[in-house]
Amino acid sequence: MADQMPETKYQVLYQSDSNKASTLKSIRDRVHQICSTHVNRLVRVQTLDGHTYEGVIVHTDGQHVRLMVSAPSGHRFFGPGFGFGGPGFGGPGFGGPGFGGPPFFGPSAAASEAAILTLVLFELLVIVLLL
Repeated sequence: MADQMPETKYQVLYQSDSNKASTLKSIRDRVHQICSTHVNRLVRVQTLDGHTYEGVIVHTDGQHVRLMVSAPSGHRFFGPGFGFGGPGFGGPGFGGPGFGGPPFFGPSAAASEAAILTLVLFELLVIVLLL
């Protein structure tokens, strides 16, 4: 007799409506196209959560846009640790590789240092080209 595997039971906690998923993919693709055509341009970005960032688009892929932002005056970013960045919320997400890679603020003599901020494309609400 062959051993039979016991049936695995599971409960679906959430499943997106296929029409809404298609709409989200379409929006993500449109935002990616917009960001791709504005690489090396200064923009202001607002997220769905109301956070606003200003910086230069340095890279975009099908999932994220990366902005070069100035560190707050008198601060700089340090190596891996707590803060913006790291694995992000629920895996790669808001943080992704993170606010430059070195993810949290600390005192610095050089106030003009820049960092790379990684944002998820489908969380962007507004992108404004700054002239």
